[in-house]
Amino acid sequence: MLKIEHLTKNYGTKKAVDDLSLRIQPGEIFGFIGHNGAGKTTTLKACCGILQFDEGEILVDGVSIKKDPIACKGKIAYIPDNPDLYEFLTGVQYLNFVADVYGVSASDREARIDRYARALGLYDDLATKIQAYSHGMKQKLAVIAALIHAPKLLIMDEPFVGLDPKASHTLKEIMREMCDQGGAIFFSTHVLEVAEKLCDKIAIIRDGKLVIAGDTETVRGDTSLENVFLELVEDDK
Repeated sequence: MLKIEHLTKNYGTKKAVDDLSLRIQPGEIFGFIGHNGAGKTTTLKACCGILQFDEGEILVDGVSIKKDPIACKGKIAYIPDNPDLYEFLTGVQYLNFVADVYGVSASDREARIDRYARALGLYDDLATKIQAYSHGMKQKLAVIAALIHAPKLLIMDEPFVGLDPKASHTLKEIMREMCDQGGAIFFSTHVLEVAEKLCDKIAIIRDGKLVIAGDTETVRGDTSLENVFLELVEDDK
């Protein structure tokens, strides 16, 4: 579903991402772990076609993000760590705007808005302007907007930040259901316990370079994901 081949992104003389290769298959929840500034967000934005990159290739369902970004973006949904929403709109107006962009039918958008807004506890606030939303409510709205066109690939940057425990649990269920239906998820998180329990595969990046990637059990080994990550951080000192 997502193939990253020798991805390199430079900011001046600094290599934010250095020769990174990963593959996320249909049905997989793939966690992306690293310290602040490791290159996670740069990688995710490159996969979405938001950031151009200097070397390598990214394929979404076999299509090059460089050669046909529009086709790729039609298959992707992206949730940034701090969603920028049109705050002068109400929640439902924003969702209908996103649905219009993706050409979602009236019946499909209505059913998905109803389902996800009720599941995430946002339904009663959809008529309220976004400027009155809390951070957590904005995060919930961004999740609904991401799911409204039934993407094949969901890319998320710290998706659980700001969500209450019930909404976090619901999002995990939605993620697993999406992958059970053949979709794929690639997301970054600092909540290592969540990654350990939820992810089928894990990749750890340090200073733009891939350190380790594989099945969660293999990466974790006989210890915990937290211990593995902390050992890698200590090795870096």
